[in-house]
Amino acid sequence: MVDFSEYENYDAVGLSQLVKKREVNAQELLAAALKRYVKYNPKFGAVSHLMQEEATLASRNPPAGPLQGVPFLLKDLNILYKGAPTSNGSRYFAANLADHDWELTKRYKVAGLVIFGKTSTPELGLNMTTEPQTFGPTRNPWNPAFSAGGSSGGAAAAVSSGIVPAAHATDGGGSIRIPASFCGLVGLKPTRGRISFAPDIGEGWAGLGTPHVVSKTVRDSAAVLDVAAGPGIGDPYFAVAPSRPYLVEIGAAPGKLRIAYSVSAPNGEKVHAECREAAQRTATLCEELGHKVTDAAPAIDWQVFI
Repeated sequence: MVDFSEYENYDAVGLSQLVKKREVNAQELLAAALKRYVKYNPKFGAVSHLMQEEATLASRNPPAGPLQGVPFLLKDLNILYKGAPTSNGSRYFAANLADHDWELTKRYKVAGLVIFGKTSTPELGLNMTTEPQTFGPTRNPWNPAFSAGGSSGGAAAAVSSGIVPAAHATDGGGSIRIPASFCGLVGLKPTRGRISFAPDIGEGWAGLGTPHVVSKTVRDSAAVLDVAAGPGIGDPYFAVAPSRPYLVEIGAAPGKLRIAYSVSAPNGEKVHAECREAAQRTATLCEELGHKVTDAAPAIDWQVFI
């Protein structure tokens, strides 16, 4: 059996592989995650609602899916887990108990993930920092004097602190990418229609909003996307299925890509010089690797957007 002082050294794919090889079981993984929740959550305010009873039951016999036995957290915004609250970071919704699972929740469960809580988000997800009055501020595990970002700040703090290797998150205007960058994580915003909002809403923010995860590794992001992607009942549209699993793409030669980038902010605010330089260095590297790179900031009417 693995020494679970090593829990934080594994990503979600790695932990699931240990379960499948019977080197550890899902109950032991949950215990390791809860131990870290007790240690880190008072410092960083990552988890707003604990679902230990539900998780304990689920950990006894999780489905033998691709992420079997891995502890996992849902963002406390726009996703339902039957019997659990979805407060959307607001006191107004604090007593809002779900009477059914969303399609995405079902897919996470079938994949073998053991969901044991909800992560903090700003009220209605409408901020780039996570400081809801109901739960207090979410702090950055790298430096608690700073924010973990938003709106998936609780998810990023939970992963960055080592409570879980990956956590559900959502992104409309940067709510996965901002906290991922603040906390040193992988943050991918999938294309619209890739992951379903079924059965209760067809789309978020006219297609701008989309769910996925923040994660420790690229392969975790790919593995979760494989189990989450696909249309659900009532979706107004969906993205065409990939030709092969995303996990297979890890390490595969990408060919020549067309890449657009921008070093300006859509709202006209000044971008810090270090951020501009980092983006430019990345663009230059991609160009040196043979890709076609274009500086192409889209025209956005910020007043209409907000």
